[in-house]
Amino acid sequence: MSGIENCKAMIFAAGLGTRLKPYTDHHPKALVKVNGKSLLERNIEYLRSFGISEFVINTFHFSGQIHLFLSRYRNTDLTIHVCYEEGGPYETGGGLANAAAHLNNNGPFVVMNADILTDLDLGAMFAFHQEHRPLATLAVTKRESTRQFLFDQHMKLSGWQNNKTNELRLSSEDSIAENLLPFAFSGIHIIEPRLFALMPVSGIFSITDTYLQLSGTETILGYDHSGDVVLDVGKPDALATAASLFP
Repeated sequence: MSGIENCKAMIFAAGLGTRLKPYTDHHPKALVKVNGKSLLERNIEYLRSFGISEFVINTFHFSGQIHLFLSRYRNTDLTIHVCYEEGGPYETGGGLANAAAHLNNNGPFVVMNADILTDLDLGAMFAFHQEHRPLATLAVTKRESTRQFLFDQHMKLSGWQNNKTNELRLSSEDSIAENLLPFAFSGIHIIEPRLFALMPVSGIFSITDTYLQLSGTETILGYDHSGDVVLDVGKPDALATAASLFP
């Protein structure tokens, strides 16, 4: 193996899941089921298939239901830490900062959104990260998306754009948006623990903001896995597609 089996993984499961109402009026988004199996279970199995056995799960919305679900792993070979976000959710950056104690004492770790289903070869992505050792590696594909990261010809993060509002954020004043390559984020990161020293230690904020703030001075790379299945199951119309792709 590439060494990924020694990694820890964090799954973001604290979100309100407003796009999946009315289900999320009574349940957490992470427990939405596809063919009888919840998104959280599917992603634990996905990460476990690469040898990962230690997990951090953040919770807020109907956290008790996630605790109850996770109790099934109590007497298994998995180690699972739960980080409750009091007064949350803290968003992706705040959620990561809140879990720092579980993640900043080892090598690189994996982070993924609970509502993403994919067949990305995570082992190959980890090997890429180990070869280049950026601050973070972001899984991306060439697909249509409302929001996209922008990369230079070396796949170094150089900006971000919102295609609906035309908002544009560049890492450097010298960057020319027309020369940058747009990619949609797949919701999977591999991160070096030194990120924690470069970001706020608490609060409610997006990790995207942190990446953009740091990308002018730190190397953050995109890992292009176009051609793989990447499905955002946070949208109701994606559930039927997910059921056909993930038995």
